[in-house]
Amino acid sequence: METTKFAIPEIIFGRGSIKYAGQCALRNGAKKVFLVSDSGIEKVGWVQRLMDVLKEAGIDWIYYPRVTANPRDFEVEQGAEFYLKNGCDVIMAIGGGSSMDTAKGIAIIASNGGKIRDYEGANRVQRPLPPMVFITTTAGSGSDISQFCIITDVKRAVKMSIITRTLVPNIAIVDPLILRTKSETLIIQSAVDALAHAIEAYLSRISSPFTEPQSLKAIDLIMRNLQQAVSTRSLDSLEQLSIASIAASMAFSNAGLGAEHALAHSLGGHFDMSHGVVHPILLTEVMRFNLDSSTAKMADIGRVVLNKRLGSDRETALAGIEKLEEFFASFDVSLKLHQVVKKDDRKYLEPICRMAVNDACNLTNPRPASWEELLEICEKVW
Repeated sequence: METTKFAIPEIIFGRGSIKYAGQCALRNGAKKVFLVSDSGIEKVGWVQRLMDVLKEAGIDWIYYPRVTANPRDFEVEQGAEFYLKNGCDVIMAIGGGSSMDTAKGIAIIASNGGKIRDYEGANRVQRPLPPMVFITTTAGSGSDISQFCIITDVKRAVKMSIITRTLVPNIAIVDPLILRTKSETLIIQSAVDALAHAIEAYLSRISSPFTEPQSLKAIDLIMRNLQQAVSTRSLDSLEQLSIASIAASMAFSNAGLGAEHALAHSLGGHFDMSHGVVHPILLTEVMRFNLDSSTAKMADIGRVVLNKRLGSDRETALAGIEKLEEFFASFDVSLKLHQVVKKDDRKYLEPICRMAVNDACNLTNPRPASWEELLEICEKVW
């Protein structure tokens, strides 16, 4: 086996584990925390709960609430200016992927300067970042575990992938109790995001024995627990989804992703859509595109999805893809592009695919994908 690496943060997992946030900040030298979140997390009380925890630990903080879905480049750059102006030392984020990616972008600019677009791609961040402690409020984005940061370049209308080991936070706190305040839509979108992470990481050209078991475990947990989590809000099921998200994040952070995420970034940047909306539309068609290049591994996925193996690898793989399509159809999600964009927007698919082919995630897709082939995928799911 070629030399590989496996990078993850310290993970504190469990019901009520948010109470350890102050101690975690102190262990990283906090005197003034830069706290990043959004209005939705404020409304359900988790920002105040975290502030109370910091107060109990004797830690001062500055609050930065300017987080939007699909965080923009200028928001990150304004945040970095605010961080430096207030003399903060530890960055803490509570929220979903948008809050944590905003915090990561702020950390990059605060310590490295320049514009966030300067760091698009892999391994372009040279200087160490401030310590980061993240508390996730979803079971899906993986930003609390991964070395990825996704920021929208407003001028180009594309989600930039920034990938570097220094983006792995120092500590990730995963408290499944927080998921009980999430809407049904967010639970589904987050879990489908984690499922896409797990599948693409398993098929990645740089997957390893350290990432592959994590991918398969995540797929299994999501397939077995999402229905119950949505219908009953069972804390046991929500906890299993949290574990699945961590496993999927460990996998994709170290193995990378694929063409489906490359397309999702470009579509999401152009149409301002979240990943969770796009994955049920794209994922199975991209799997079909990759089938001939990864038949045996696709059969492994099929075996987990079906909970059995059929006569041949190809038969198992195809049946697994069909089962995934049935799984997505059992939820209130869109399954075609025309359901989430305007009819006239079809004309943008070619420039979107020309952009997607250069996304860093496309590099680790098991089958080389040209922009024409990406366009064909989009046309099939239109």
